Amino acid sequence: MTINSSLPFGNTIIEYCIDFAQRKTASIEVHPDQGVMVKAPEGSQLEAIEDLVHKRASWILKQQQKFASYAPQDIPRQYVSGESYRYLGRQYRLKVLERDEPSIRLERSYIYITVPDKRNTKQVQQILEQWYRDAAKAIFQERLSVCYPRIERLGVLYPTLSVRAMKTRWGSCGQSGLIILNPRLVQTPLDCIDYVLLHELCHLKEHNHSKNYYHLLDQILPNWRERREKLNKFELG
Repeated sequence: MTINSSLPFGNTIIEYCIDFAQRKTASIEVHPDQGVMVKAPEGSQLEAIEDLVHKRASWILKQQQKFASYAPQDIPRQYVSGESYRYLGRQYRLKVLERDEPSIRLERSYIYITVPDKRNTKQVQQILEQWYRDAAKAIFQERLSVCYPRIERLGVLYPTLSVRAMKTRWGSCGQSGLIILNPRLVQTPLDCIDYVLLHELCHLKEHNHSKNYYHLLDQILPNWRERREKLNKFELG
């Protein structure tokens, strides 16, 4: 049996999931998505579990902060020639050229952007960011069509996909069937994109981070832990 609970701690509310199982002692896990799982022996009193969470609250918050630091971070940019950018795991150099018509193209190891005045870095930024958003929408839809059949047999309807900038998350999923992905995810390799998509697709069947959820993820993507680690260590450019 699994239930959800929460505990006020200072100015923070710690939300956690309790998984009752045949075991002798209770333990607490903090997952990379910052979810908290308490594994407790069957018959444990909720008050005792709450006391345990309260005792470990500082440690829980530190672990959540650590995992939050793995999330995509903003990198200061000047939007001038020579800067490095990532696309589908590969590194590209930005080359800004002056032409009458603004344009952008990917060629070999370069991202070429043309603008009437290359000193207008704001325009360079707008062109590059729009290109990333457009590329993300196309790639994510393509990968969704590849990943969805893995979970379709469970009766999950084909979701709606949206691209939205998020400061600390790669993706999210609502019970309405809407999956939101961070456009910066398009900078990472395809296997990392697929991991995030499958992570969210599994939430369409299991809406929390319960034992059942991770059991499902293990079935759908047995090497998800390796992919998660690869994503967490990936350096955006």
